Amino acid sequence: MADNVNEVSDYIPGNDELDWGYEEGVEWGLLFPAANGEYQSPINLNSREAQYDPSLLDVGLSPNYVVCRDCEVINDGHTVRIILKSKSVVTGGPLPSDHEYELHEVRFHWGKENQRGSEHTVNFKAFPMELHLIHWNSTLFNSLEDALGMKNGVLIIALFVQIGKEHLGLKAITEVLQDLQYKGKSKIIPCFNPNTLLPDPLLRDYWVYEGSLTTPPCSENVTWILYRYPLTISQLQIEEFRRLRSHIKGAELPEGNDGMLGDNFRPTQPLSDRTVRAAFQ
Repeated sequence: MADNVNEVSDYIPGNDELDWGYEEGVEWGLLFPAANGEYQSPINLNSREAQYDPSLLDVGLSPNYVVCRDCEVINDGHTVRIILKSKSVVTGGPLPSDHEYELHEVRFHWGKENQRGSEHTVNFKAFPMELHLIHWNSTLFNSLEDALGMKNGVLIIALFVQIGKEHLGLKAITEVLQDLQYKGKSKIIPCFNPNTLLPDPLLRDYWVYEGSLTTPPCSENVTWILYRYPLTISQLQIEEFRRLRSHIKGAELPEGNDGMLGDNFRPTQPLSDRTVRAAFQ
């Protein structure tokens, strides 16, 4: 199955021009000044302190996702990314009225073991994985790059992931990860349905807060929507992610680095004076 596997050449938002990693003691703020901001992500969500905001229910949060043909799946050495070509949008909920946010890509963060992996925590509990649906405001801007750091520019919908039964929608992704073992590998998959990443329509309680990208350049002005109920994937599926490598084939590894891709989560950041709102009581 070596067909359609190629090297990544196009520009990747996420500022890979400067080298960064998840090793302890890496100080992103020295290279990326936005990372020193007061409104950074991820955070710990304290469910008791979240404020119920009934106005979030005035206009329901409405993801209008379409099936993507010929999606690109990439191992960029930091994460797995699904780049979506078709126009899927989200409106409503906490978003400015009449603004559409277009889905650009999906990113995954996971632990090397099941007790850690998510970027956000809920009452200090971590999940084995968290996935991010990254959107940009296509009413105001022309691209994700233009929207980064701008007011109402970026929306990230996050889902926690727990271990249980197989996730059929993600099977299209986990089936090809063996072809993306090394950094820089990518593969075109014929079909991917982002709707399968959303919880059941009856289980769409969410929290919302203002934060930042969780990877460099850590730009702020990101609206975060975190669904309360997790998705479920199988142990075998998460193991496919844990087999990936964070380096190019044949690279010499620094001492103490096993070269495996995982534990790619940023530590939680101070809430400062922010409020987390809840769309449920």
